[in-house]
Amino acid sequence: MSKNTILLIEELTPNECNLVQESTQDGKTHYLSGIFMQADLKNKNGRVYPLSEIASAVESAKTRISEQNGIMGELDHPQSLQINLDRVSHVITELWMQGANAYGKAKLLNTPMGNIARELVNSGVKVGVSSRGAGNVNESGGVTGFQFITVDVVAQPSAPHAFPGSVYESLQYAKNGHNIQTLAEQVRHDEAAQKYLKKEILKWLSEGIFQKK
Repeated sequence: MSKNTILLIEELTPNECNLVQESTQDGKTHYLSGIFMQADLKNKNGRVYPLSEIASAVESAKTRISEQNGIMGELDHPQSLQINLDRVSHVITELWMQGANAYGKAKLLNTPMGNIARELVNSGVKVGVSSRGAGNVNESGGVTGFQFITVDVVAQPSAPHAFPGSVYESLQYAKNGHNIQTLAEQVRHDEAAQKYLKKEILKWLSEGIFQKK
């Protein structure tokens, strides 16, 4: 990377990415699909990704998906190029171009963060996506040399007023949040924790913990 290369995080709200949940017939495997990146459009950060940059990133990602059996992504807002294994929630299995949009499909994993993402979606919580990469940005906001890292799932885009409510932020800071976090850490290996994870998150939702303060 050149010395002018910077971290680039671009978020799409639920209405922008239009994520659709899919599952296998046995209901054991869940996917999210929708728009993962957009080209030729000035985003909320004032940046524009030329179609050629997004298309090139998608082709490069396809190679990584083939070689690595997918690209891992996280839940919430990572602020580095490194993928933190303890926060991985999904793996991107497909990426393709459709017009100026890069569409993708991601498999939700049986990890603590993957289970949280799954239960939030199953409970009707709208989630968005956030692409993560690096590149150069000129004075007019044009991006060049874009190096795609991954797409993360976000329960609340960081852009002010992107959509109401603070779902995952509340999960982090709610008064009794430690109980849910502990349960999430146990859920992969503890059948009892798996049984009660959904119950506890639904309880949070019903008690209004996620309502905007």
